[in-house]
Amino acid sequence: MRQPTDHSVLEELDRAECLRLIAGVSVGRVGFDDGQGPAVTPVNFALDGETVVFSTTLSGRLNRSLDTLFTDADVRIAFEVDRIDEETHTGWSVLLRGGARRMPEGERAPVEPWPDGDREAHIRLTPTEVTGRRLRSP
Repeated sequence: MRQPTDHSVLEELDRAECLRLIAGVSVGRVGFDDGQGPAVTPVNFALDGETVVFSTTLSGRLNRSLDTLFTDADVRIAFEVDRIDEETHTGWSVLLRGGARRMPEGERAPVEPWPDGDREAHIRLTPTEVTGRRLRSP
């Protein structure tokens, strides 16, 4: 058992390690501006090379936030995935930021959403920034 004086060590992760970690996970959080300010919502996702793909409802706040005045314009979002063990004070967190857009008609995100209902808006995030940190035992 860890002692209260044992502090975890924080280390920065490189892009390759970040992508390796999130490749084994199916739920992440999307950070976006819903018109009323910052919002965060969990989604099921898949990693397609170095891009993140997910689906959402057509009527949802996330899909509506991707509407722009410009056809085929990217909307900047953040995407976060983590695994934290509160008992051992260890874990990791990965953040991807970049442009998101709806996938072309007929292209679908290869994701099986946990909630019931239609997820007809398929979205691709192409990250321009991938950062991560890991907390490990000393």
